[in-house]
Amino acid sequence: MTEYPEYIENLKNGDRQAFTQLVDTYKNRVFNTILSIIQQQQDAEDLTQEVFIQVFNSIGSFRGEAKLSTWIYKISIMKSYEFERKKKAQKRLDFFKNMVGLGTIQNEFSDFVHPGVELIKKEKAKHLFCALKKLPDNQRTVFTLIKIEGLSYQEVAEIMNKSVKSIEGLMIRAKEHLKIILKPYQNL
Repeated sequence: MTEYPEYIENLKNGDRQAFTQLVDTYKNRVFNTILSIIQQQQDAEDLTQEVFIQVFNSIGSFRGEAKLSTWIYKISIMKSYEFERKKKAQKRLDFFKNMVGLGTIQNEFSDFVHPGVELIKKEKAKHLFCALKKLPDNQRTVFTLIKIEGLSYQEVAEIMNKSVKSIEGLMIRAKEHLKIILKPYQNL
């Protein structure tokens, strides 16, 4: 699917066939991006649906200043981090409830392994995805989009509204942080 003006116009006019084509084209990319960030399959499936609902509801506001795929990635990333913020707020509330005797604390350990990681041993992948959770959001987003999703630095720069140089810097810092975080697991 290419981003022809008439295709975009069909989407804006509520053409169900065009929207089905859009979902078929982007659903795996959106799901994998979200899954790489939130690391929970069921929640990633739910958020993927939410992304396409938002795309459907707000396609009328799409101005075409960026590629449609860029716009969809932005929505996916925004939804992922919004989900994580809500989850952290809930954990703080649960912790407070536990402190006053109204609840229990959930185990923080992540057993997440991304299904797209086939060549890396599961144990190393688990450590990598746990380490990714410790990176600042911008670094995690850059690393995820470039190294896991395979996007170019230019595409990521467009998605994040930053310069290519800025994206390169974020990638360098992400790699440096990951080296430090993963150092104890180097010999696995």
